[in-house]
Amino acid sequence: AGNCGCCGSDSKTYVVGGWAWAWCLISDTKRITLEIMTLQPRCEDVETAEGVAITVTGVAQVKVMTDHDLLAVACEQFLGKSVMEIKAVVLQTLEGHLRSILGTLTVEQIYQDRDQFAKLVREVAAPDVGRMGIEILSFTIKDVYDKLDYLSSLGKTQTAAVQRDADIGVAEAERDAGIREAECKKEMMDVKFLADTKMADSKRELELQKASFNQEVNTKKAEAQLAYELQAAKEQQKIRLEEIEIEVVQRKKQITIEEKEIDRTDKELIATVKRPAEAEAYKMQQLAEGQKIKKVLTAQAEAEKIRKIGEAEAASIEAVGKAEAEKMRLKAEAYQQYGEAAQTALVLEALPKIAGKVAAPLAKTSEIVILSGEGSRVTGEVNRLLAELPVSVNALTGVDLTKKPERLMVGYTVSPCA
Repeated sequence: AGNCGCCGSDSKTYVVGGWAWAWCLISDTKRITLEIMTLQPRCEDVETAEGVAITVTGVAQVKVMTDHDLLAVACEQFLGKSVMEIKAVVLQTLEGHLRSILGTLTVEQIYQDRDQFAKLVREVAAPDVGRMGIEILSFTIKDVYDKLDYLSSLGKTQTAAVQRDADIGVAEAERDAGIREAECKKEMMDVKFLADTKMADSKRELELQKASFNQEVNTKKAEAQLAYELQAAKEQQKIRLEEIEIEVVQRKKQITIEEKEIDRTDKELIATVKRPAEAEAYKMQQLAEGQKIKKVLTAQAEAEKIRKIGEAEAASIEAVGKAEAEKMRLKAEAYQQYGEAAQTALVLEALPKIAGKVAAPLAKTSEIVILSGEGSRVTGEVNRLLAELPVSVNALTGVDLTKKPERLMVGYTVSPCA
């Protein structure tokens, strides 16, 4: 609130929760709280309408009203005072009204209906504090007690009365319950008998109905079972067909996998066995071809060598043969010139050499033993050999010794053995 004293003016301006201009040394400004203030009124040993001294405590919430007219009233009453001073004024007002109201009520009214008592206090005190610009937001009774245990005795009396009424009520209830129980039992027996009779009839009807129902149910069950088995067979057949199709597909896949595995195995064998074997065979073939060519070349060289040697030997033999032929021709011409006597002389000269060559293998033989059972037979053999000698010489040399006048005497040493 602000008061302007310029030129004797007495105008006032109220600002709630805002701001305003104020002239320094000219305007007078003061503040008043608009916050909620909590009061705790307390009235001790206040006599009620029955003369019972009790103590009552409460809690009240109050605040300054912001309505322009009421705010002006509050400012006139409390402007320039502290919060504690405002609370003290309002608290005294509330406690005065509380005392006055306690004197008009009984203890039972105060104790049993505290809300009504607090409402009565608010209604009575509100006009007075309102004329001071104060609003009572709430007022409640916190506690009610006394020093003479009146309230506790009152509670005991009420408790005893309640207990008594409860016992009477229990006894009456038990009595009524017994009577009612007997009546109910009688009614129950009547109802039970009637119910048993009806139950027997109902049971008989039930058995008949059950037999009929069972027959119908069994028939339906049999039909349902047959239908179920038929449907199950059909479903099983479908399942089997699907399984067969699945097996066919799996078999096809397996065959495809096996074919791929065979191709893979073939390729693997080709890569790991055939190709190396072909390479090895090609290697061996090349080596064999090389060996063959080597042998052919070697054989050709050897054959060429042998041919050359043969040609040389043939040329040598041819030369020797020609020389021998020339020699023999010359000898033959000489033999023709010499005549038959000269030929015989040459044969005789050659016979020792021939005999030496023939007898050379027998040089190491000390003696020749002719086995025969008769001595005259040995002599015959010797004579046969001597008779065949001119024939052999004639075959060798062409000279017939049987026609020569000279005689060739040959001695042999024969040791007969019987």
